[in-house]
Amino acid sequence: MKRISVSVAALAIVALAVAWYLRRGDAQTTSYRTEQVTRGDLLFTIRATGTVQPEEVINVGAQVAGQILYFGKDANGKTVDYGSPVEAETVLAKIDDSIYSAEEAQAQAQVQSAHAAVQRAEADLEQLKAKLNQAERDWQRAQKLGPSEALAQSTYDAYRSAYETALASVAVGRAAILQAKASLAQAEAVLRRAQRNLGYCTIKSPVKGVIIDRRVNIGQTVVASLNAPSLFLIAKDLKRMQVWVAVNEADIGKIRPGLPVTFTIDAFPGETFRGEVGKVRLNASMTQNVVTYTVEIVTDNSNGRLLPYLTANVQFELDRRANALMVPNAVLRWRPSPEQVLPEAREAFERSAGRKEKPGGVSGSPSGSGAGSAATGNRAVLWIQEGNFVKPIRVQQGLSDGNHTEVQGEGLTEGMRIVAGVQTRSNSNQDVATNPFTPKFPPRAGSAKQK
Repeated sequence: MKRISVSVAALAIVALAVAWYLRRGDAQTTSYRTEQVTRGDLLFTIRATGTVQPEEVINVGAQVAGQILYFGKDANGKTVDYGSPVEAETVLAKIDDSIYSAEEAQAQAQVQSAHAAVQRAEADLEQLKAKLNQAERDWQRAQKLGPSEALAQSTYDAYRSAYETALASVAVGRAAILQAKASLAQAEAVLRRAQRNLGYCTIKSPVKGVIIDRRVNIGQTVVASLNAPSLFLIAKDLKRMQVWVAVNEADIGKIRPGLPVTFTIDAFPGETFRGEVGKVRLNASMTQNVVTYTVEIVTDNSNGRLLPYLTANVQFELDRRANALMVPNAVLRWRPSPEQVLPEAREAFERSAGRKEKPGGVSGSPSGSGAGSAATGNRAVLWIQEGNFVKPIRVQQGLSDGNHTEVQGEGLTEGMRIVAGVQTRSNSNQDVATNPFTPKFPPRAGSAKQK
C-alpha cells in the first residue's frame, strides 16, 4: 500500500512538471510598439494628376490645297522644324501655287476686259447723246413747220419718232455703263480672291513663338475642306506654362483662384515646382459616371525646364499648420484590449467604448488614405505605456495630411512615445509583431504544439 502511494505521488509530481513545462512553453510577454510625437509643418492638400500645357497655343493651318514645296527659315537661319523659334510673319512653308497663279492671271485679264467694257459703254453713250442732239433739232424744226404743204404728215411723225428713240437710246447707254461697271467690280472681286488664294500658298507664322509640332513633310499634299488641315502648332510663350488638372466634383468646391499649388514632374525627381490656380473651367466632363472639372494652374517657366505635355503630380495647398505637434495616423487607429488598459482607467475605458468596437480594431481616426483631412476639433485618445499597461491621453485632432495628424492635449509633449501596436515575445526569443486587422483562429482540437 505504501509502495502504491509513493507511485501515485511520483506520477503527480511528473504531471505537475509536465504541466509547468507546457505552460512555460506557451508563456509570452507583451511589449508595445511605439511612435514618437513630433513637431513640424503640416499641410492639407488635394492630390490630382494633370498635364503641362503652353499658356497659349496657335494651330497654323492651310486654307488652300496643294503640295508642300519647301519649309522656311527660323530665327536662327535653320529650316523650320520641331522646336524652331520663329518671329511673326516668318515663312513656315510654301505650297505649290501654279494653279493659283494661273487663276490670278485669268482674273487680271477679266479685270482689264471689264475696264475696256466700261470705256466702250461710255463711248457708246457719247455717240447716243450726239444722235439725240441731232434728233432733237430736227424735231424742233418740224414743230415750227407743222404738218403743211411744206412738210408732209408722215415726215413730221418720223422726226418725232426719231427724237423719242434717241432719247431712249441715251437711257440704254447709261444703263450699259452701269452694267459694265458692275462687271468690273465683279472681276476685281474675283481678282482679289485669286490673289488671296495665291497668298495662302505661303504659310506664315501669325505670332512670335516656338514650334512645338510640325505635322507635314515636304512633298506631302494638303487638302483644304470644311476644316483647315493643321500644319504647325506654335506655342506663343513657353516662359509661362499651365497645368491642366482634372479635379473630382467632390473636391472642386475647395478650389478657388489664387490657391497655392505645388507639383512634381517624373522627369525631374526630387524637384518641386510652384504655381497658383488661375481658373476653374465650368464645362465639366463625365467619364464612367465620374464628374470632373478642369482646373488651370499658372506657373513660371523662366528657366525653360518644363516641357509641354509632361505629366504633373499636383497638390492643392488648402491649409497649413506651422510648428504643430503631430503623430502618425497609426497611433490614432490603435485600440487596446481591456486587459491591456491600466486598472485605474479600465472601467472608464469599457464604459466609453460601449463595446461598439472589437479590441484591436479601428477607432474611427483618420484613415491615412493620403488624401488628407481638413476636419478639426475631433476628439481622440492616445495611449502611452505605463509598466505592462497602457494609459489614455485625450487629445483634439487637427489638420491631417493622410500620414500625420495634428494633435493637442494636456500633458502631450514633443518626443513622447505613443503606443501604435503590440509586439509579442515568446520564450524562444522570437519577436512576433501582431496586426490588429489579422483574424485570430482558435487552436484545433488535438493539435500538438511544435517545439
